[in-house]
Amino acid sequence: MSVIAQASAAECIPCWSVPTASGPLDAVVDLPGSKSLTARALVAAAVAEGPTTLRGALRSRDTALMRAALTTLGARFEELPDDSAACTDAALRVMPAPRPFPARAAAGADGVTRIDCGLAGTVMRFIPPLAALADAPVLFDGDAAARRRPLASLLDALEDLGAQVDYLGEPGFLPVRVGPGDGALLRPADPARPEAPHQVGVDASGSSQFLSALLLAGCLLPGGLAVTPTGPVPSLPHVAMTVEFLRERGITVDEPDADAPAGARTWTVHPGAPRGGTLVIEPDLSNAGPFLAAALVAGGRVGVRHWPAHTTQAGDAWRWLLPGLGGAVEQAREADGSLTLTAVGTGKLHGIDADLSAVGELTPTVAALAALASAQGHASRLRGIGHLRGHETDRLAALEAEINRIGGTAHQTADGLEIAALPAGAHLRPARLRAYADHRMATFAAVIGLGVSGLEVDDIACTAKTLPDFPALWAKLLADREGR
Repeated sequence: MSVIAQASAAECIPCWSVPTASGPLDAVVDLPGSKSLTARALVAAAVAEGPTTLRGALRSRDTALMRAALTTLGARFEELPDDSAACTDAALRVMPAPRPFPARAAAGADGVTRIDCGLAGTVMRFIPPLAALADAPVLFDGDAAARRRPLASLLDALEDLGAQVDYLGEPGFLPVRVGPGDGALLRPADPARPEAPHQVGVDASGSSQFLSALLLAGCLLPGGLAVTPTGPVPSLPHVAMTVEFLRERGITVDEPDADAPAGARTWTVHPGAPRGGTLVIEPDLSNAGPFLAAALVAGGRVGVRHWPAHTTQAGDAWRWLLPGLGGAVEQAREADGSLTLTAVGTGKLHGIDADLSAVGELTPTVAALAALASAQGHASRLRGIGHLRGHETDRLAALEAEINRIGGTAHQTADGLEIAALPAGAHLRPARLRAYADHRMATFAAVIGLGVSGLEVDDIACTAKTLPDFPALWAKLLADREGR
């Protein structure tokens, strides 16, 4: 769809009237699979040594784009029956792609091989390193907003490794063509020492996905790959997720000492193809945030089933974030060894001063609770999240604008957001909130609407990026109330 057509379609989407909680909640929810884990699983399965069966894989716009991209590179996907999975999850049989990846076979009538990134950061970051190992260049493009998401650091690293990178618009952004160049990545870095890894530096301060992308592809290089970030890396749990995922599929990864200073930390991924086999995807703990937050706003209890006992997902931080905002967290062990994590609230919220650098994707829900807390006389400060300016939208600017739109007082700092306490007697007011085509800004509005009646959001459909059928899930949550 052209950018003009996308804009016209967006104008036709009706606004969503955000439901208000009518009483304390008493609900337990089942959430679809983790987007982050599904993306990594799809990439690993597409380059594995044998077939892989994925269960609980998220079925959403982002993951559909990832599957299409990997199909372009020669992988094949087969849907399997799975009565145990949620309707938004998929059971897949994945046949890995041959190497070099046969991108030339997917070229259009004009001879160009194209991959649509949509607005998926995982596609626009995880797939270009694979295109550098293909048999022909690949042109990457996406939604209008995707052309504003930073890519330069990753593409600079690929060029340093010998890949071909040709910008077709503004340097550092989509659209871009990536190819194998003279094939340097397919040869040993040092012919005299074939076991020596390729080496590269990358500025990952804008996104941990730059580092994860290189690690995911690094095992495919002769000798492997040693990656040294040149500065701080935000959202380190996502890097830990990538490392643990590779190790679980049989790839050796050496991590730096946790005390090593920025610029002196190197991750080394050793060569080899990931194992195939069966893999079960955890539920998305980041997307659990709005549902758990609902208990704090409306009062009552909301549980999330199948919470993993061990996880690398950033959303596990809800355990300590929610108590800091005025709620309580309980957990119960289930027969399968997983947990049901339950948030308990009274409707009375606290402000919070939190460094969210490791869990930046949770910021919109935290900001929603902080905005509602400001109307109860509590200020909040969210720190370490300057990198959110390069997400699906500039999330700091969006949060500042939307909190102020409903009568709050928010302003950006160099690395975050401050939300001032409202004076006694002041209230937040209804408004039409913008989602900015960002799924987390849409769910931010849903949480705000629990406590501020009369809100609308202009594009609830964008939640399909990672949380299909969110309006129905939200309506079911609010229908389960204490005393019914």
